[in-house]
Amino acid sequence: MAALAELGVRQAAAAVAAGEITAEALAEALLKRCADASSLNAFIHLDPDAVRAAARRADAKRQRGEPLGPLHGVPLAIKDNIDSAEVPTTGGTPGLKANRPKQNAPVLQRLLDAGASLLGKANMHELAYGVTNNNGAFGPARNPYDPTRIPGGSSGGTGVAVAARLVPAGLGSDTGGSVRIPAAHCGITGFRPTTLRWSQSGIVPISHTRDTAGPMARSVADCVLLDGVVTGGATELKPARLEGLRIGVPRGHFWENLDTELSQILEDTLAKLRAAGAVLVEGDVADVGTLDNAAGFPIALYETIADLNQYLTEHNTGLDFAGLVAQVKSPPVKDILASLLGDMAVPEAAYQEAVTKHRPALRETYRRAFREHGVEVIAFPTTPMPAATIGEEDTVLVNGTAVPTFFTYIRNTSPGSVAGIPGLSLPAGMTKAGLPVGIEIDGPDGSDQQVLAIGLALETILPKLPAPKI
Repeated sequence: MAALAELGVRQAAAAVAAGEITAEALAEALLKRCADASSLNAFIHLDPDAVRAAARRADAKRQRGEPLGPLHGVPLAIKDNIDSAEVPTTGGTPGLKANRPKQNAPVLQRLLDAGASLLGKANMHELAYGVTNNNGAFGPARNPYDPTRIPGGSSGGTGVAVAARLVPAGLGSDTGGSVRIPAAHCGITGFRPTTLRWSQSGIVPISHTRDTAGPMARSVADCVLLDGVVTGGATELKPARLEGLRIGVPRGHFWENLDTELSQILEDTLAKLRAAGAVLVEGDVADVGTLDNAAGFPIALYETIADLNQYLTEHNTGLDFAGLVAQVKSPPVKDILASLLGDMAVPEAAYQEAVTKHRPALRETYRRAFREHGVEVIAFPTTPMPAATIGEEDTVLVNGTAVPTFFTYIRNTSPGSVAGIPGLSLPAGMTKAGLPVGIEIDGPDGSDQQVLAIGLALETILPKLPAPKI
């Protein structure tokens, strides 16, 4: 059972297609893991009977000799803000408990068309508005390497499920780091595609300017596979050549005020890159923090109301934004969303300035940094510190100093999100306490396959983390 649960997506699909294992045996192994790890609270919705029925259908299709897709017989975890026709899509909030979409989100439908099945809808930070996955309505998802710690958010449930071997891979969504932060904290790989490269349709929104779904897996190759299935692009890539590869190291902003132990792990990673022949080029992304602050929150906070209202109307929920917020159970989420209807409402003029001036300037400073430094990607710690203890919603300690939880964890992932460029987080190592930390590489707008190819190469020199004990 344990061996089957260790299989990645590509391995599992190949084994099912070859008749080496049945989809039903794979499903049973994963369901056993889910039962054993139920205290991690990775899922909002999990229906074992439906999982078994889907596996039997997959086995019957193979036995009939029908053509099989590249994901045939493989169950996946889907963040519960991504529409699914089979089960409700709650967005992690009580107001949407009865939300039964009429059709799957296009990103999910592509996976199902390729032969995958839905293992369950993964836990998430309520309405994706946070980084801890401490959900007041459905309970916190727990880091499988230390259940007293956060898994990161908002796609924490998917991160937990993939890391704990409850599922080979899954989908999250990322507005400011919500795929990459839990990937880093849970010791897996998470990919944020270039904005709009993946369909935004059928996903409970925050911001159409910033939102995207993305894959989370235990290998870059599986992220490549899921990315290719969703986009209709390549499902296999050759690793980039590390020797001579120019990688930017922007010390300003991204490498500042890091947890001491995390910093050492990341410096060791840079040393491995040098030893492998990569050329590390130090040079900053000019004004990245200032431009991110000027653009990011005015855009997200302004678009949240209109975008959520549109989703609520299209899905015939009988709710508007105010009615949805009234039922929110996580105090920090309720506070921020309720304030958007009052004293924190973003003026139209401020939003327009963010969209037409500050975001274009942020995108341009990234383009200039890649061009002037002559680098393919930039590399930095995904988060400035490892996973915090569950309940540290307001502040956390970095080297003994209290800092804001939310802004600290999104500091490095937010700028690329607002700019809309692709970013990939990979496991870089573990602290002495056994907590994973991640390294991220970001590439220019539209360079998704190049980023993934470089990720394939980096993976060969990065440590393979042990599975969590559950």
